[in-house]
Amino acid sequence: MAMEVTNTTGRRKAAIARVYLSEGTGVITINKKPLEVYFPSKVLQYIVKQAFLLSGNDSKFDVKATLVGGGITGQAEALRLGISRALVEVNPEIRAMLKPFGLMTRDPREVERKKPGQPKARKRFQFSKR
Repeated sequence: MAMEVTNTTGRRKAAIARVYLSEGTGVITINKKPLEVYFPSKVLQYIVKQAFLLSGNDSKFDVKATLVGGGITGQAEALRLGISRALVEVNPEIRAMLKPFGLMTRDPREVERKKPGQPKARKRFQFSKR
């Protein structure tokens, strides 16, 4: 039985990941590059693979992903959310395994805007009484 491609999105901070999950051998391709090339850091590779490792689907699916915006950590976490959502779409029982680890939740934290009269969002210029 040939499975159709499952398409989901994951977001984190300013990063957006479009994830295409299909049956395969566990190959992860990001922006037409292998995972190890796009994310050389072992920590980020683990973050991306976390959903597969927790659900025990390490080598059953291939992932093709398009990542735009944000930095490397945000991109890795956006991809993790996209992969988690795709796995749940394929098999809803996986949700119960991923939810306790927070993989089904979109992290809502965003960068706070800079305010006028201050160097950053909350930092203030040094106060001088005289």
